[in-house]
Amino acid sequence: MHLKKKPKVIIITVVSIITILLLGVIVLNVLGDSHKEVKAVKIENSIKKYGYNLKENKPQEYKDMFKELETILKKDEVDEKAYVEKIAEMFIYDFYSLEDKTAKTDVGGLDFVHSAALENFIKNAEDTYYKYLESNIYDNRKQELPVVTDITIDAPEQTPFAYGEENDELAYQVKASWNYTSSNFSDYQNEATLIFVHEGNKLSLVELK
Repeated sequence: MHLKKKPKVIIITVVSIITILLLGVIVLNVLGDSHKEVKAVKIENSIKKYGYNLKENKPQEYKDMFKELETILKKDEVDEKAYVEKIAEMFIYDFYSLEDKTAKTDVGGLDFVHSAALENFIKNAEDTYYKYLESNIYDNRKQELPVVTDITIDAPEQTPFAYGEENDELAYQVKASWNYTSSNFSDYQNEATLIFVHEGNKLSLVELK
């Protein structure tokens, strides 16, 4: 007597085989991505006395700003107004331009933020402006992202400013405005007021509004 296979059993077997094959393909793809080389970003230049670092993956426009900052800070007597204008410009460009960032944790402008405010600043940035930034670790991101252009820095004003237990009588208030290279981001923030205080031998950002 011959036993007939039930159609239901055959269907379950076929579905199981297909599922196993699909899982195999997914696993191979994941393993393939995990073996792609993730290049470490190197430091191209540094202003060691002030703790400023230039990463090799920064746009040329930012690299040019870094050279200008280096020139300002190499003088025997640093012009603080020129200094604060330049770091305000660099902060705006690096923080609000997202195209060169690899992930939401790659927050720009951190070199210019006060050490006491840094942790809170990073958290706020990741929860707001950087929140929806897709990862580009494998250089395959398709997301359109903003790039800052045409930055205008108004003449800085010196003003007393209390920060925590510190009080800087010669802090700087700087107003800035800017555009983006694409009109798709015309409704993004395009102006801000920044407060810089003295932190050791450098000026550091403590307030952005």
